[in-house]
Amino acid sequence: MSECTRSLLQLRGMHRDDVVGLLARAREFAGFLRGLGGNAGGTPATSGSSGAETGPMVATMFFEDSTRTRLSFEIAARRLGVPALDIGPSSSTSKGESLIDTAKTIEAMGVAALIVRARPSGAAHLIARHVGVPVINAGDGKHEHPTQGLLDSLTFCEAIGRDGFDLQGVRVAIVGDVVSSRVARSAIAGFGILGAEVVCVGPVHLVPRSLEGLGCVVSHDLDSVLADVDGVMMLRVQRERHGGPSKAGSWGAAGSVGAYRAGYALTVERAAQMKDGAVVMHPGPMNRGVEIDSEVADGARSLITRQVSSGVAVRMAVIERALG
Repeated sequence: MSECTRSLLQLRGMHRDDVVGLLARAREFAGFLRGLGGNAGGTPATSGSSGAETGPMVATMFFEDSTRTRLSFEIAARRLGVPALDIGPSSSTSKGESLIDTAKTIEAMGVAALIVRARPSGAAHLIARHVGVPVINAGDGKHEHPTQGLLDSLTFCEAIGRDGFDLQGVRVAIVGDVVSSRVARSAIAGFGILGAEVVCVGPVHLVPRSLEGLGCVVSHDLDSVLADVDGVMMLRVQRERHGGPSKAGSWGAAGSVGAYRAGYALTVERAAQMKDGAVVMHPGPMNRGVEIDSEVADGARSLITRQVSSGVAVRMAVIERALG
């Protein structure tokens, strides 16, 4: 069975028109959400709002811990008037059933799309090859997190005034544990599709030269990069993917938080080196006082809260597209 053309499994390889179309629709939804304010009711004019009893349903299959992404998808579905069924890790997979069989079972119940988050890289692709409904990748291992890449692109474009989503001549730095980050891979793809130059920065073992194969530039010197970029995305060090903090190399060559901060944290002093209008992003969760200072995370340059808001709008656009 071939993958549904309305699936969203990764950004890498997507056509620019498709990416821009999703971003443009997400921007429309963002305007709708701003108009709602604190009102939990109301749905936009969309094919998904035909009534909870007769309209399409989606299932969220989250087999890896998540708070922001899961809630964002659930809120997005609700805003569209689409019921979202939560299929968590306590389902049949805990009894030994495969992801594929679980997905097929849920599809057979009449679900119109599957939103999948799983620890193995490629899990969403695997499921998509075995079901006939669209699959949305909500994060798979170290592979990709495409809706995060879209929301980062939307937030960044709006913040720097690129209404047409053209990032030609723009430079973005992604700093931290890039080698472990599916968020970084989707950001490299998303920003690159829109025309930006992406430079990945961190210690050698967290930002190896092999990453240049993804279409980015690699640097190990943050201070030499900061003054020339239009945006900085900070990443936490994913110690759980490096065997924990006791394993040599988790934080850097010296294996300490202090050594990592000295070379790669976005401190107040470093943020002052950034040019006027340059912005700061972080996909979360943040380790304040490690990769980013609180004063920077909460400062005038920060788009971190706007990224969260953009996430709902982007996921509304992706769900709408999946439902056709």
